[in-house]
Amino acid sequence: MPPILRLLQAGVAPVAGATQQTELAARESLAGHRKGIKSFLPFVGPAVIASVGYMDPGNFATNIQAGSATGYMLLWVVVLASLIAMLFQAMSAKLGIVTGRNLPELCGDEFSKPVVFGMWIASEVAAMATDVAEFLGGALGVSLLFHVSLISGMIVTGIVTFAILTLAKAGFRPLELVIGALVATIGLSYMCELVVAPLNWHAALLGSVVPQLHGRTAVTLAIGIIGATIMPHTLYLHSGLTQNRTPARNDNERRRLLRFSNREVLIALGLAAIVNMAMVMMSASVFARSGIADIGGAYHTLDLLLGAGAATVFLISLMASGMSSSVVGTMAGQMIMQGFVHFRVPVWLRRLVTIAPSFVIALHFNVINAMVISQVVLSFVLPLPMIALVVLSSRRSVMGGFTANKVTVYTAIAMTVLIVALNLVLIGQVVG
Repeated sequence: MPPILRLLQAGVAPVAGATQQTELAARESLAGHRKGIKSFLPFVGPAVIASVGYMDPGNFATNIQAGSATGYMLLWVVVLASLIAMLFQAMSAKLGIVTGRNLPELCGDEFSKPVVFGMWIASEVAAMATDVAEFLGGALGVSLLFHVSLISGMIVTGIVTFAILTLAKAGFRPLELVIGALVATIGLSYMCELVVAPLNWHAALLGSVVPQLHGRTAVTLAIGIIGATIMPHTLYLHSGLTQNRTPARNDNERRRLLRFSNREVLIALGLAAIVNMAMVMMSASVFARSGIADIGGAYHTLDLLLGAGAATVFLISLMASGMSSSVVGTMAGQMIMQGFVHFRVPVWLRRLVTIAPSFVIALHFNVINAMVISQVVLSFVLPLPMIALVVLSSRRSVMGGFTANKVTVYTAIAMTVLIVALNLVLIGQVVG
């Protein structure tokens, strides 16, 4: 039977090119006609896109400052934040697969109007805070690599991200492939940096498993790392990426989709965790000796200590990070607005509104400090989607026979309480 007829028979609307081929392969996997890695590959995409939020320029800024200010001490925060992210991203993906709806839509239906309105406003603030780090980071990379002004870098970054967003018109697969290539660029770049940077592996291992927080700076950076790693908008987005990608026709298919989804989350976010740890380790190794806590200073110091190759690779990874995360941030913003308040604006207008604060900051404030502060803002907004995921995942009226088990619920609650507690500690330090 021709592929197009098999898609129609399966109840899947055909989309041209790579997306059609992926949908056909996914149906064949669910039917048991593909085995091994071939059965898994058609479902790779949503968690890869979500993982971009864990390697965005906000991570660059917080990780560079963490490594330069505290050495390897905060690596355990990266590990903890990554584990929390895996759990909640899996919960978000499951919500979309089981219900066929995304988290903002379900919040709009299940919660009271004042709560929904408050969540929407907070999410929009988070979207702007996210774009500050993502957009400025990409622009910094362009500016430093090509020796142009920061404003010129911002214009180039804006044009490229909008061009990438237009790929969605051809279906989900082309966009996933481009984002995947950018993620691979970031990961490979930092693996190269680790090869040339002289690391203290004993200190790195100790910092990864022994919790330590000494001083206000360490607490602020730890909260910044958490905000940069467990991005609120990606928790909303992941449910939207899975809700209609390969619609399940029965519970058996839902179970298979969940198994594929959980594997992708573990792999994609596991690799993102390694990249984040590599950022901190490289910073601790190279920048701690020179007191660097600035992306521009990091580039020049890398050039001086490790050579032009290492510095160039650093900027390439920063550009890939900024452009890919800006795309993902815009996608999440669209979904958040439409889900919470049932209102949709053109992508170009959404892009202009969210990047406007970045231009103001670039002209009047310290860019790097603003990037780190933006990640702290994200940490304060983060408990909202986490609480929503716990509540909705526990409701049989929403999840049917796929409600979260008690271990998952209690673990998610404990992790949410931990993040709220860290936020309160930071508030106490500022007030005190």
